[in-house]
Amino acid sequence: MSIDGVTDLWDKLLGAQPDPPGLLVLLTALAGLLAVSFRPVWRIARNAVTIAHEGGHALMALLTGRRLRGIRLEFDTSGLTLSSGRPTGPGMVLTLLGGYIAPSLVGVLGAWLLGGNRITLLLWLAVVLLLLMLINVRNLFGVISLVVTGAIVFVVSWFASAQIQAIFAYAGVWFLLFGGVRPVFELQSLRRRGRMPDSDADQLAHITHVPALFWVGVFLVVDLAALVIGAFLLAGQWLPQTAS
Repeated sequence: MSIDGVTDLWDKLLGAQPDPPGLLVLLTALAGLLAVSFRPVWRIARNAVTIAHEGGHALMALLTGRRLRGIRLEFDTSGLTLSSGRPTGPGMVLTLLGGYIAPSLVGVLGAWLLGGNRITLLLWLAVVLLLLMLINVRNLFGVISLVVTGAIVFVVSWFASAQIQAIFAYAGVWFLLFGGVRPVFELQSLRRRGRMPDSDADQLAHITHVPALFWVGVFLVVDLAALVIGAFLLAGQWLPQTAS
């Protein structure tokens, strides 16, 4: 690739896109909310939340010095991340804590990038993170899920128009912000019925001797705070236009 080609690619990656129409921000928020609320859609789209959830476990394991042994993504949208190291202590606590808050925090990061109109950069970062996660996946469905997801994001980032990229990016970020909250309620519902005795919250309770319900509350508070912050960042793209 020539120097001019590299420069063009760099400009495309780091350059700011035009401000999206205010209506686009509002409609993608509604689309994200409906995708989380409508059960048939949620059953499929939840895979994206599971990818972020397991990615959160994996990232925290690596950041705390644990050895990542592998990630599994299942057809039923469940997942499992295995790491080795001390079974107790801050590293294990942070690794367990990282799952349920990761989708919402990724949503906030995405909202921050969109607030600066870095739509293409956001999409390319998503592709890079999916590729890094793919290296550690240990089952066929997980590989297929990540390859398909990464391919869709790449095609949109490389071939789609600026408007389509904006629709895709905003809808995805809104979905992560809303979608990060619902699994916490599902978690507590399953725990209440005794169907999830080894959940992240219960493992945290075993390690810290703090009730599992407390950790469920931590997940919920963080995710709701992320939703508010992310919505504020995204609404900043809409409110000035409506005011003017």
